Amino acid sequence: MHNSSPQVKGFFDPATSTISYVVYAAPGSACAIIDSVLDYDPKSGRTATHSADAIIDFVRANALSVQWLLETHAHADHLSAASYLKEKLGGQIGIGAEIRGVQKVFNAIFNDHDPAHSTGADFDKLFAADEEFDIGPLRARAWHVPGHTPADIAYQVGDAVFVGDTMFMPDVGSGRCDFPGGCAEQLFQSARRLLALPPQTRLFLCHDYPPPGREATWETTVAEQRARNIHMHDGVSESAFVAMRRARDATLAMPVLMLPAIQVNIKAGHLPAPEDNGVRYLRIPLNAI
Repeated sequence: MHNSSPQVKGFFDPATSTISYVVYAAPGSACAIIDSVLDYDPKSGRTATHSADAIIDFVRANALSVQWLLETHAHADHLSAASYLKEKLGGQIGIGAEIRGVQKVFNAIFNDHDPAHSTGADFDKLFAADEEFDIGPLRARAWHVPGHTPADIAYQVGDAVFVGDTMFMPDVGSGRCDFPGGCAEQLFQSARRLLALPPQTRLFLCHDYPPPGREATWETTVAEQRARNIHMHDGVSESAFVAMRRARDATLAMPVLMLPAIQVNIKAGHLPAPEDNGVRYLRIPLNAI
């Protein structure tokens, strides 16, 4: 898995602090788009495609063909643009197979009784743990890294790993574990598995929340994380991490876009069908979570 060093282009969305990626071997090759963003204004309920269109422009400028639209998990902080990008560029939408469990939990919350919405059928590909696949000439692997959610996947492509919300930049730490099915013990174990990769392995993060005075950034290495990550550097025990994570999670507010985002993202970024007046509607359960 370390015999190639793919090219990686990151796209930072300041509204949600999300980084989307295009990973490819060279201009003119096949590519994968990871963790795309559909712009959404919670005040007006309006969607836009500025973030996704920037990716489209890059793909076309580099003569790339989209083979995959990958999600590291069902995000709670932004809506996925995977469905929109598939319509414009083609490709298969992929996520970890454990998404089916996440769908069942949230379908109950949103009172969605359609059995098709609990099978993962909205996605084109459900990756098994450690399943290998190709991105053109690049060999990739889907690592099951539960903890933030039960269905998190990290994608390893040569010497690059897209870790989702498993960890953040060293001065920010780690992802929260208080969503349904989250588990701080599992997150610690998932992170240690990733940090057992060679020290020079490049790690690409799904978010950055920089402290004052630092610009947003999203690439680090295994060596940097093991030396300096404030939550999970070498020497931190699982019990100490779990105690820290649980105490910290108890202070965190619900993500602003969680309810709009989850119901779209567990369906591969497909928006609800228009109703008889031609308008699409999201559902907001009251007093349910």
